Amino acid sequence: MIFERLMLDGALLIHPDRHIDERGHFARTYCRETFLAQGLKDCSLQCSTSFNMRRGTLRGLHLQREPHGETKLIRCVRGQVYDVIVDVRDGSASYGRWHAVHLSEENGRSLYVPAGFAHGFMTLTDDTELLYQMADPFVPTSAAGIVWNDPELEVSWPFEPIVMSAKDRLLPTLKTWRDAR
Repeated sequence: MIFERLMLDGALLIHPDRHIDERGHFARTYCRETFLAQGLKDCSLQCSTSFNMRRGTLRGLHLQREPHGETKLIRCVRGQVYDVIVDVRDGSASYGRWHAVHLSEENGRSLYVPAGFAHGFMTLTDDTELLYQMADPFVPTSAAGIVWNDPELEVSWPFEPIVMSAKDRLLPTLKTWRDAR
């Protein structure tokens, strides 16, 4: 695994070190010891998948409020997504800044998202599936989010979403969310 630090402190893009031969390829996608040696959290507490039938599905921007922040490792195992993280950590030098990466089954990359970040994605293909590995338990009462098109964040999405939940459409702006805490 090759760890690439991103502009938002604590977030990493992890590239697979693929061993390729006539059969295909093999790559380690997670190793607890390697993550701990990098100063990262162990992302093996819970695993979940997100399957999305249609291109243009947008989920997010989701997070868990402290003290139940959630660190996660995200990988696209089928299809392609435009994956976005937003730093919402109080006192962070990159508070309110966002970063996007392209995750796909072809590139095999994973995104390490520290606690205190909002996360969302837009599918770029039909039948897209993401694998989430969490370092922290999901606490439904701490679930929160920021609206995908917050005018202050100015996230540059590839196109207007086609499929989105009513709940995600009604999420507050970052300012409204922060002021309500």
